[in-house]
Amino acid sequence: MLKIGVLGAGHLGKIHIKCIKDIPEYELVGFYDPIAENASAVSEEFGIKSFDTIDALLEVVDLVDIVTPTLSHFDCASQALKAGKHVFVEKPVTNTIEEAEELIRLSTEQGLKMQVGHVERFNPAFVAAQDYLKQPMFIETHRLAQFNPRGLDVPVVLDLMIHDIDVILKAVGSEVEKISASGVNVVADTPDIANARLEFANGCVANLTTSRIAVKNMRKSRFFQKDAYVAVDFLEKKSEIVRMQEATGDEGPFSMVLDLGEGKGKKEIIFENPKVHPTNAIREELFTFHEAIVKDTEPIVTIEDGYKALKVAHEILDEIQKKLMKIG
Repeated sequence: MLKIGVLGAGHLGKIHIKCIKDIPEYELVGFYDPIAENASAVSEEFGIKSFDTIDALLEVVDLVDIVTPTLSHFDCASQALKAGKHVFVEKPVTNTIEEAEELIRLSTEQGLKMQVGHVERFNPAFVAAQDYLKQPMFIETHRLAQFNPRGLDVPVVLDLMIHDIDVILKAVGSEVEKISASGVNVVADTPDIANARLEFANGCVANLTTSRIAVKNMRKSRFFQKDAYVAVDFLEKKSEIVRMQEATGDEGPFSMVLDLGEGKGKKEIIFENPKVHPTNAIREELFTFHEAIVKDTEPIVTIEDGYKALKVAHEILDEIQKKLMKIG
């Protein structure tokens, strides 16, 4: 059983605490939160110890789960790594690319595991669809959220779009060659709405749209590939597959068959809804990190994955900033 401590007991931190308490392979030793009133309330609510300092918590755990604001990720993670502790850190891995590079160096040097909380990799709808993703060549994503003051410390690209960046990088498996982007500051001092176009070395193109001031919530991705279309609704936890296969002539009366024209044969359209197994994605990612540590395997979302997503996110932000400067 691994001893784990949580850094940060805000809204998301409390969700992590609940999930950890539900994983018998972990012993939740306690948590640290710098706000005394919040620490006291959380300690009473969950019946766990609140530590006065990060150092005190690090002395008695094997790993930490960092659920603090993004701007403090680097300080917390580097402190934990230097103390010889494995680290799970929420996305984005850090605020800057240089910070992420330093964490890669530290974790490698110390021989410690790091996993980044790109939770959509564990979304049951995406898990159900993964086996159907075969070299997608066009991807379209929409991640829209109603306004919430939480997360305004970072641009919407780092707050929301980075989820889709990570999923797309995983699905495509190719280097990004060109980025175009635009965005608008509406409420915050950084972009609240953003659109990006990623062009990959293998020819794939991805269009990403995100907003944190939308009328309703939406988290949908569509993947188009040869002879198939894969749709994933991350919010509703549903997947749909539409694929074409050669018609054999044995199709039933309700089958959908396309005649492709003289000499080109016929294709049958197949509709599938892969079974989505209900799971708690946060619990799953924390459990798999335990497995990676105990079995000495690579975490499902590595620190390098977090770095790659962060790097693309910052390149998108740079493109947005260039356009905003032109506008004046």
